Amino acid sequence: MESIDELLAAHRAYLLGWNIGEAGDVNLVTYRSDVPHPPLNGVLRLVGRDPADALVEARRRLDGVARIWWVGPDSDAGTADALASLGAAPVITLPIMAVPIDEASDAPAPAQVRIAETSDVDEFVTAYARVSGIPPTGVPAAIARERSFVGDGTLIRLAGRLDDGRIVGTAVAWLSHGVLTLYYVGTHPEYRRQGIGAAMTRAALDVAHERGIRTASLSSTVAGEPVYRRLGFRTVGTYRLLSF
Repeated sequence: MESIDELLAAHRAYLLGWNIGEAGDVNLVTYRSDVPHPPLNGVLRLVGRDPADALVEARRRLDGVARIWWVGPDSDAGTADALASLGAAPVITLPIMAVPIDEASDAPAPAQVRIAETSDVDEFVTAYARVSGIPPTGVPAAIARERSFVGDGTLIRLAGRLDDGRIVGTAVAWLSHGVLTLYYVGTHPEYRRQGIGAAMTRAALDVAHERGIRTASLSSTVAGEPVYRRLGFRTVGTYRLLSF
């Protein structure tokens, strides 16, 4: 399985693909999409800089947008506590989970759902916005950013559709640094508890495996963690997210 460094680098590469602002350097990595959704604007890494100075600089770069600060194993030890002492508010702790794709469990799609790659960005973003917290007013900006996405890797959009063509499940497969990283794995509320989320995840693993990728990774919410554990994902690190 790939190292935690590759997993973290792949995550940074994906979010930097949304960036239309100042990314900075390796010591203070920021990204700004201007989508009114905190996970799409923020700080990805802090190394070798005074947290107080970095906080001032991050606020300048991200002024006017909802944002978060990801503190993971690629930031200096003590970063999260230092930021909290300066007024940043803890939001959530997310496990970084990974699995060797060859060891992941099967998860067939329900009979009524077909999973395939989609090129319809408008429809796809509208579908994942519904379950990811992006407000309706932010959907046009998210569509624009998706259309102009430029990242160090390959992005594949998977849609789970009913026979009538409606999207009820989504997953973004991001192939970068030799790793599959999953984003926007979601199921519309009225179709949950049918195994669609697990099937979307498994489909992304299959796509990556066909392209020679050996390791899959994601950052899980509390609700999604049991699903991923059943598929074979295990915790290899944590992100502490803070607002500021």
